[in-house]
Amino acid sequence: FPQGVSMKNKVYASLDEAVADIPDGVTVMSPGFAGVGVPRNLLAALNRQGAKDLTVISNNAGNIDELVDVGTLVEAGQVKKVICAFTASPHPSVVTPFTRMYNAGLIDAELVPQGTMAERIRCAAAGIGGFFTPTSVGTELAGGKEHREINGRTHVLESPLHADYALIRAWKADTLGNLQFRLALRNFNPIMAMAATTTIVEVENEVLEPGELDPDQVHVPGIYVNRIVKIPEDGIWSGAKPGL
Repeated sequence: FPQGVSMKNKVYASLDEAVADIPDGVTVMSPGFAGVGVPRNLLAALNRQGAKDLTVISNNAGNIDELVDVGTLVEAGQVKKVICAFTASPHPSVVTPFTRMYNAGLIDAELVPQGTMAERIRCAAAGIGGFFTPTSVGTELAGGKEHREINGRTHVLESPLHADYALIRAWKADTLGNLQFRLALRNFNPIMAMAATTTIVEVENEVLEPGELDPDQVHVPGIYVNRIVKIPEDGIWSGAKPGL
């Protein structure tokens, strides 16, 4: 490292310690795809911590299974609003906690088309003030938004999606916060990691020393990452165990 540049170790001793200071009323991002990619251990820690009145940005509002996801926070009454691409249950005959609470007026929701959501998060990560897209033109989702004709086609203006905290799952990391993702971990994890003020990462495989992670395989630079926790052996595994 050049002279004067700090090599800050960002590794936390436990999941609970990493989320301990998340206050009530903040906005939290978390990838929501079923299976791999969901930071289930950090979400479980936030559930134990008890922060409430949260706004959650996620691909969906929670699934029906025994594993922890954003629906765990919703069911616990910790969430006041969900911004997501899918509000409906993947199984129409099964009512999710979110659906039940939304129908009862206990939680608010903002529906965002999935591609638009990804680009809104990417804009926040890149420091871009907004973008125009033809998606949602002519629907309720475009109501109240600026419209502009571009190349003969009507577009609507969408704004960036920022968060106070991002809860992320990575495959490998180093102590400086450089991240590497594997397979389906590379869904919303990389862009969410760069779109939050504080990014907290649970790591599946290894937390390496500086210089041990191949620079050509760094998918998110450590400058975007604030806290890292290695998933403990008794943690929640959604997919293959490390090294498999």
